[in-house]
Amino acid sequence: MNDPLLKPDPKLDLVLERNIDVPVELVWKAWTTPEHLHHWFVPKPWTITSCEIDLRPGGVFSSVMRSPEGEEYPNIGCYLEVVPNKRLIFTDTLLPGFRPAPKPFFTAALILTPIAAGTRYTAIAIHGSEEARKRHEEMGFHQGWGTVVEQMVEFIKQQY
Repeated sequence: MNDPLLKPDPKLDLVLERNIDVPVELVWKAWTTPEHLHHWFVPKPWTITSCEIDLRPGGVFSSVMRSPEGEEYPNIGCYLEVVPNKRLIFTDTLLPGFRPAPKPFFTAALILTPIAAGTRYTAIAIHGSEEARKRHEEMGFHQGWGTVVEQMVEFIKQQY
């Protein structure tokens, strides 16, 4: 990863990197359009039942995930940085308007870099403690986020 502001710390962070064969602009659109996230944002058979995006620093990024058994898991946070077609940073550590969250878990950074074949896709899950990083890894970070990238690419190819 060539982003000077984001240097992953292996004790605290989880990183997923992929070269994907779709253009940066379409990856950005998939990540920033609520109707699109419904189609790919969680590993199937999980679903997204609602999604709200206010694409600006301090703006809401909220989704509700539904398990195959029907249990719902709301996630709410805010954007910290929005650089179209390059970088999207969001967190559940802060709520919309930068209000502190009662139970923070992680901050996510999405770095998109154009390459000849499409996009170098880098996702970093940044945690406040080694315990939180380990818990996220044990929850299946690499497999889950990897599956989601594959679903996103498939969705983009079907849409465009």
